[in-house]
Amino acid sequence: IFYKESHQKICEAIHTLFRKSEPIDIMTVTNELKNSKNLEAVGGAYYIAQLTNKVASAANIEYHARILVQKHIERELIKSSSDIIKMAYDESIDVFDLLDKAQGGLFELSENNFRRSYVTMDSIVREAVEEIQKARTHTDELRGVPTGFTELDGVTGGLQRSDLIILAARPGMGKTALALTIARNMAVNHKRPVAVFSLEMAAIQLATRLIASESGIPAEKLRKGELTESEWQALTTNIGSLAEAPLYLDDTPALSIFELRAKCRRLKEQYDIQFAVIDYLQLMTAGMDKGNREQEISTISRSLKALAKELNIPIMALSQLSRDVEKRGGTKKPVLSDLRESGAIEQDADIVLFVYREQYYNIEDNHKNNEIQEADLRIAKHRNGQIKDLRLKFIPNLATFSDPDPGIGYLNDVSANPSFDEKKKTMTVQSKMNNDTDYSSANTDNLPF
Repeated sequence: IFYKESHQKICEAIHTLFRKSEPIDIMTVTNELKNSKNLEAVGGAYYIAQLTNKVASAANIEYHARILVQKHIERELIKSSSDIIKMAYDESIDVFDLLDKAQGGLFELSENNFRRSYVTMDSIVREAVEEIQKARTHTDELRGVPTGFTELDGVTGGLQRSDLIILAARPGMGKTALALTIARNMAVNHKRPVAVFSLEMAAIQLATRLIASESGIPAEKLRKGELTESEWQALTTNIGSLAEAPLYLDDTPALSIFELRAKCRRLKEQYDIQFAVIDYLQLMTAGMDKGNREQEISTISRSLKALAKELNIPIMALSQLSRDVEKRGGTKKPVLSDLRESGAIEQDADIVLFVYREQYYNIEDNHKNNEIQEADLRIAKHRNGQIKDLRLKFIPNLATFSDPDPGIGYLNDVSANPSFDEKKKTMTVQSKMNNDTDYSSANTDNLPF
């Protein structure tokens, strides 16, 4: 941080004395520099004595330190700008790579958050113990960002900072709906700022899905505008919390990893986002020639993991599965080897989730497509926890997921739930929007709206 190396050595001597809890004055600093054989290198005892004459008082030490930091940042800006100008004249450097380096360097300086090359065991152990103590005294609180799904949060402790979560499924299984439900739960219920990058659907389509889930009115009716007076009233009443939620949607198509990184850094700086969703990974580009598609996907997944660590937030990337799932005989439940285009996705991910609905393959009549369905959520990889198969409830006409009804939880606990009938693949309930329904004697605890 010092321009002169001699001043840096003097500051190091002062820090050494401070760590030893020894007094700090001209004599002790001079003696410390002498012991470390740096006294002559900094200009001798006379130079150290002369330094004290430059400042009349230590009363404004914080302001003086701030000036020191500001001058350091100015020098770094000059150096960074010079490097950018030099690279801009080099035609062999990809322009997107140049933009990423320029934006990343300026972001780092603006945050004054320089990367540490290493940490001592003493400091990191203390930090870990503090986290453990915090978890011990707040056993009812999640250490990570809550997803809003009881069983999933129970297994993961919430989505952890710096984790890369891959949510994968075949088309039509509801991976976008599940990711959007998680984003909604975080932003609306827990007021956590969330960013959603949709490379497949327009922002207005995502908003319509969210409104359908929030109001309990099927998305199809919203698109057609076929609303009764009571439904319109329900819509205007229930979307207030959604409109005020810290949820930021970006529907830029063919987003490159460089553009995504720049947008996430900006959102982190402006709104302190706590979670980001990318829908979906295979629609992204590396922004430069990275060889074949498998190598490009590897670059993207590795960059997403690095971004999660840099911003210290969980990032969820949606991913397609290979068509081989459909060709497989017997069960079509996905496994890790089904991840499409790159084994690097599995390696880079901290958590891999598969969403699967058996009924998707067993629909006989079109009208059954709107019935509430059971969905399996498989935690196929969990770097810091258990591998589990969970059960969720999928509501197709609202394009949303929720916790299952009481008594239906982990898939491996199905035998302990006598109420679960393997032949019963759907749950049908009446809507609260039906004014003719009498709920006086009915149990409405598990209604979807």
